[in-house]
Amino acid sequence: MSFGINRADGKIAMTNADEAQIFAVFDEAMLRTGSRADFVFESLRDAIWDGRIGRGVRVREEEIARNMGVSRTPVREALQRLQQRGLLVVGAGRGLVVAELRHDQVVELYAMREVLEGSAARFAAQRATEAEIAHLTRLQRELRQTNKDAMKLVMLNRQFHQVLYHAAHNQYLMQTLDLLLDSFALLNHTTFRMPKRRESDEEHRKIVEALEKRAPDQAEQAARAHIRNAQRTRFDHAATAVKRHFAQS
Repeated sequence: MSFGINRADGKIAMTNADEAQIFAVFDEAMLRTGSRADFVFESLRDAIWDGRIGRGVRVREEEIARNMGVSRTPVREALQRLQQRGLLVVGAGRGLVVAELRHDQVVELYAMREVLEGSAARFAAQRATEAEIAHLTRLQRELRQTNKDAMKLVMLNRQFHQVLYHAAHNQYLMQTLDLLLDSFALLNHTTFRMPKRRESDEEHRKIVEALEKRAPDQAEQAARAHIRNAQRTRFDHAATAVKRHFAQS
């Protein structure tokens, strides 16, 4: 695996022998105004989250440094952070590879996210500003109106949940969710892009409706149901893929 960069359109790409894939979109201004290590960390984390760097893929420090236009020091720091947060592990040959989750780990992740997402919605119903609720309403409406642009759906869905977490106004909950969502990046893609998952539109609407009513119990129940349904969709999708594989073999 190697990495390539196209500075004309501001996209970083990962290339294999047979194809090239864009794995992250970034703002070059970040190199001038922010930490280079943060720039590398966030670019790679987003690429893992979006599935553009797949599970088990090896990540090489020297190639990232050369093709992202930074020295190896910030790359090394970023890779260490990714390893500390469980996104990278030492693979065969002592190289770093993207971690893979077992089924039981995925179950545990969803169990924790259901609790935390429910808590975030409960707090948001009590503490969110009118501007934050209005922002969630706009995002929910835009999600409903977006049909064919898969990457835009992913981006909007992520924004919706991030705004919800911030609207809870609880720094410790935010820190815990931040760590948990790093692990969710290892699932490669959101269930929002899966068939029959557009029911998520209605689930988002119920969350926003509960916030508008300032109804903490209703908000928590709606958020927890949303995560349970996402888990069910993921496992159903995986089971269908396995059946299809054996039917074709």
